[in-house]
Amino acid sequence: MTQSVVKRYLPWVVASALFMEQLDSTIVNTAVPSMALSLGVTPLSLKAVVTSYILSLAVCIPVSGWIADRYGTRRIFGYAVTLFTLASLMCGLSINVHMLVVARILQGIGAALMMPVGRLTIIRTFPKSELLAAMNFVIIPALIGPLLGPLVGGLIVHWLSWRVIFFVNIPVGLVALFLCHRYMPDYFGDTERPLDIYGMLLFVSGTALLSWLLEIFGEHNLHLPVIGVLFVMSIALLVAYGFHARKHAYPLLNLALFKIRTFRVAVVGGFNTRLGVGALPFLLPLLYQLGLGMPAWQSGLLMMPAAMAAMGMKMIATSVLARFGYKRILMANTVLIGCTMSCYAFIGIDTPLAMIVGLGLTMGFFNSLQFTCMNSMAYADIRLADSSMASTIASSMQQLSMSFGLACGLLITTWFLNGLPQSDHPAILGALHHAFVAMGMVTVLSSLTFATLRAKDGENVSLAHTGESD
Repeated sequence: MTQSVVKRYLPWVVASALFMEQLDSTIVNTAVPSMALSLGVTPLSLKAVVTSYILSLAVCIPVSGWIADRYGTRRIFGYAVTLFTLASLMCGLSINVHMLVVARILQGIGAALMMPVGRLTIIRTFPKSELLAAMNFVIIPALIGPLLGPLVGGLIVHWLSWRVIFFVNIPVGLVALFLCHRYMPDYFGDTERPLDIYGMLLFVSGTALLSWLLEIFGEHNLHLPVIGVLFVMSIALLVAYGFHARKHAYPLLNLALFKIRTFRVAVVGGFNTRLGVGALPFLLPLLYQLGLGMPAWQSGLLMMPAAMAAMGMKMIATSVLARFGYKRILMANTVLIGCTMSCYAFIGIDTPLAMIVGLGLTMGFFNSLQFTCMNSMAYADIRLADSSMASTIASSMQQLSMSFGLACGLLITTWFLNGLPQSDHPAILGALHHAFVAMGMVTVLSSLTFATLRAKDGENVSLAHTGESD
């Protein structure tokens, strides 16, 4: 297979997998209230179905780079798609919450290998001068998932059983497997490095414990001293990993890459930003269905404008970046995201539909630009030999921040709900309003992370496609 053929079809291979993952996530979020009713639990208690998936991603992504380097990108990508597809079948056949959570964990393991390996293959195939365009091409088809997911999920829940939402992944998974077999290149690591088992135990234990604490805080009757001890323990495990990584010849996550300014700012800034926006995909369906009393299909329709705006932004993102540069865009755009998020606190029963749609369009537009900037700038100054490690670290931090953001958003909502029944629409609407304002302010503050960038940082990526120079 020639390099030109690989470049032509590889973005479609990765996009098909990303489409499946995004479709699954958005369908599940829309169907949460119906799933809760069917399984006999409250909607907010189903956050374990969402957080277990995100947590398994965060726990398993750190080893994805090592596995891909050791066994090859084609084999691992194919195995990951297969696992994700079979786990989707298990989700649809689940008879209780515990079985559903286990199946979602397996889905997360598949996605943890699927997307980082796909991104790694893109980075190794395309030079930096073509990287931004290639990544945008991957994202545009994949955004069809969030575009269709809420609507398809709402219609399925309205007319059929919620179980059907998971069966949709099966034909998509089969298509992804076919494309993988035909067009996925098989890259291996330049050097064979041993797996850092001790470091993996430290990092995975610390992140898993911290995420679990955020999930159960405010829901279970754990005493505050116990929570405090477990929190300190989780931080101690992560700090211990930091010391371990500095001394180990082949650490699980090479923290020395954080010395590269563009990589450090992109990853840390992305982490801080996603702390604010990570809860949106779960909170918005709750706002529309529980707060405003809308049916699932209407809630799904209201999730579509954000995806449509995101697709539109991807088409002009390269020109915008070339015009204004990473620093100016990231600092201003992060503030705009936070302010837009806070505006959801004004959504009520009497809010005109046009305002809700306008907010969705605005949020999708700003979010798309933000993630395009952060995802592409992270690799601006990374050597090809370090691309696997950089992809692993970036993916790990991204999933951790989404998990923490989701947990924090739900924690704030539960806190303000203050034990009131979730069938009380005005009560849950007020609690969600407080959550949107709090997460919006967190996002605004995260803009300070990008102040350390220099005006010309990332120009080898943002200007390469235009041919511009000083």
